Parts: sequence; structure tokens; C-alpha cells
Amino acid sequence: MIESLKDDTIINMVGGRFKLTALMQKRWVELMQGARPTVDPAGKNELEIIVQEILEGKIAADASGPSKSDTDDSDQES
Repeated sequence: MIESLKDDTIINMVGGRFKLTALMQKRWVELMQGARPTVDPAGKNELEIIVQEILEGKIAADASGPSKSDTDDSDQES
């Protein structure tokens, strides 16, 4: 197991376990689709890369939430 995940520091940086999990899943998909890591990937698996990116502040959870246009379906109902 990755030692950084045993400590609550990374959880507090992101704002909770749920946000951490969501961020890690989103970033994992991005890496699988060809996105380049923002840290040196030498000798690391994808999960270790993601944890290091979070700890270094290179990726963060999107705190803005869905935009009004994403949640407003009244325009489409006619």
C-alpha cells in the first residue's frame, strides 16, 4: 500500500475521502487516455503518480460543482 494514503494529510488536502476518491478516479482515466503525468513517473505505477501529483499540488479537486447550464433542464423542455 502507498504510505501517503495511510496518513490523513492527503485526505485533508482534497477535502475528504469522497473527493479524494473522485479526484483519483478522474485522474486515472485521464492517464489511461494518454494524459501526461505532471511528475516524474520513473518506477511508479499510475496510483503512485496520482498520489504524488496531489501531494505536490499539481492536481486538485474541482470545487466549483456543476454549472447552472448543466443542471437547468427547463430550456430543453418545450
